[in-house]
Order: sequence, then structure tokens, then C-alpha cells
Amino acid sequence: MNKKESIELKSKIDINNIPSHVAIIMDGNGRWAKERFLPRTAGHQEGMKRVIEIVEVAEKLNIKYLSLYAFSTENWKRPKEEIEGLMKLLVQYIRSELNKICKNNIRIQTMGDISKLPETPRKEVERAIEKTKNNNKMVLNIGLNYGGRDEIVRAVKNILEDVKMGKINEKDINTKNFSNYLYTNGIPDPDLLIRPSGELRLSNFMLYQIAYTEFWFSDIYWPDFKEEHFYKAIIDYQKRDRRFGGI
Repeated sequence: MNKKESIELKSKIDINNIPSHVAIIMDGNGRWAKERFLPRTAGHQEGMKRVIEIVEVAEKLNIKYLSLYAFSTENWKRPKEEIEGLMKLLVQYIRSELNKICKNNIRIQTMGDISKLPETPRKEVERAIEKTKNNNKMVLNIGLNYGGRDEIVRAVKNILEDVKMGKINEKDINTKNFSNYLYTNGIPDPDLLIRPSGELRLSNFMLYQIAYTEFWFSDIYWPDFKEEHFYKAIIDYQKRDRRFGGI
């Protein structure tokens, strides 16, 4: 799709019906590389370019929250070389993009246990969080060492601890205050979940938060996912009738 066609597609978006929170499972880097007889790291490098592009597109559309699934609790099972490559890309992304992120008034936060990350990427993530903490145009919420089941178990443990300490009465526990114990505390549930790569599963991503989220799947691998695909997802979302269990 050329630039003119992309602009025409963007013009079809209803600016009065923009999803507040878009979540993306960034998938297909490895397969993209394999089909081109390239190392998996090449797929991740190309995928990072898409992150830069889609963050910019989302910010310009005035999306308030963008959640990206970058590294799951299960990804530690991958080869050591691939993990090291992913961590280097994370550091590279922060160091190259942080000033622009600040300029665009974007706040970075994470979901997942970042204490388990290697020292250098962990410190860079903490630096990005601190430097952007007062920004308020868009929240870039990055899943790092994140798993939906792990998040729920962590929340339950913290609730039990607060009940034990007398900070909360177990009779008062409900879906609203349960959400306060999730990594996404203070962030609304996703309106739209995008998953490229042709896979039709959630892969342990935001399991509690997506109860009424609209899903949009694409066969496009993440490294090929451009702004026009993002626009198509938004346009399709705007055609849906969200009833939240009602009629």
C-alpha cells in the first residue's frame, strides 16, 4: 500500500470513536526471519522498527493507552542467544527512542516482574519509567517478563496478605478492587486486542483484563505490520456493537 492509499484509509477512521486502550501481541518475528533465511534476531530487529512506527501512529490517533506484549514469562525457555538479543534490542529501543517519547509526552510503564531482567535492561527500563513518569498524553505499557496467569496468582497472594494485615476485609473483595492488584492498576481494560501472525490464541496475555475486549487477528507477521494494518484494525473495531453482556 502506498502513502496515498494509507492516508485515504486513515481518513475513514471516526476520530470520535477511537479506542482508549489498544493491546497488541507482537508475534511472528521468528517465522518472518525463517521465511527469508535470516536469523531470528533479524526478525526481532525488524519487529522493533514496527514498535517505533506503531507507537507514533497510536499517539497521533490520540489513543490513550497502548499495551505491547514484548517478553513473556515463557520466553525464558528460548535459546540463550535469542534472549540476549531481545534484551539488547530493549536497551537499544530505550536509548534511541526515549528522548522522542518524552517529547511526545508519552509515559512508559511496565507489566510483569522486571526485577528478573538482566541488570542493564532492567536499569534502562527503570530509567525510562522515572524519566517519563509525569508525561500524560499516552501510556506505553510494555509487557516484560509478563504472564497473565502469573499476574492473577500474584494479585491473589497480595490480596491474601492485605486481608491478613487487616488492610482489606475479604467480604469487600470484588472485581473492581481485584483489578487494583493487577499490573494494570489505574489503566482501563483494553478495548481492542490486535494479534498479527495468523495465530488465534491469547498466549497468556492480559487474561483478566480482556473479558469484553474486541479481538482483531491478521495473517501478517509483526515485522510486516504497518500503519495501514493498524488503521484497518481501528476501522473494523469501529464497526462493532459492543454490548458488554447486555443487548
